[in-house]
Amino acid sequence: MSHKNIVDKYSSLARSALDGATVSDCEPRAFADGKFGAGGYVTLDDLPEGAARASLGCGDPVAVANLRPGDVVLDLGSGGGIDVLLSARRVLPGGSAYGLDASADMVALARRYAAEAGVDNVEFLQGDIENIPLPDGSVDVVISNCVLCLSSDKSATLTEAFRVLKPLGRFGISDVVAAGEADPLERERIEERIGCSAGTLTTIEYRDMLSAIGFADVAITLTADHGAGVHSAIVQAAKPG
Repeated sequence: MSHKNIVDKYSSLARSALDGATVSDCEPRAFADGKFGAGGYVTLDDLPEGAARASLGCGDPVAVANLRPGDVVLDLGSGGGIDVLLSARRVLPGGSAYGLDASADMVALARRYAAEAGVDNVEFLQGDIENIPLPDGSVDVVISNCVLCLSSDKSATLTEAFRVLKPLGRFGISDVVAAGEADPLERERIEERIGCSAGTLTTIEYRDMLSAIGFADVAITLTADHGAGVHSAIVQAAKPG
């Protein structure tokens, strides 16, 4: 699927969410099983109901991000803003959170939920995760939730994440990965079923790419099995000091 088609797809979902609908970017069974959407969170901190309805992630990166007061957080592909809002509350006092999304409709949706939640230490930006509109070394933590599998240039996205992190900054995302032994055709079928519009990396490819970019302490923890060697996972790494 082209970048434009992906943005159009999620813009349409954002407009549906603004109208009060519960939205999904993959088959309903995956959401019903709690593997995607709001069912994957440890806690939602009494966020607006709409933020939960618009959640399209495959895990809970905030729960493993080790956020601290004063941290500056960036969420890549922030969608309806649920992970930005959760992060923003955890980095007080003194911290803040950015959300970056390619869809203007998603940015508008996230701003609405931030206002409803009364969270003001956030800023939502429109732009591409392959070209992050922030300066070098400007954030402490980069998170993301089921978005790298929507990027056609994953190396560029991860390189940009490394660039904007401060020395000793942390990288912790939820994404979909494949085992190296996965059957290619079956893997492609699963990816399509669960909405990985730009495909997945294998765990080995993820480790190698992060290490080549300069990340250290790379760890990949599988969290949910989608069949055919395809899993949700938490991917963590650090930028050396």
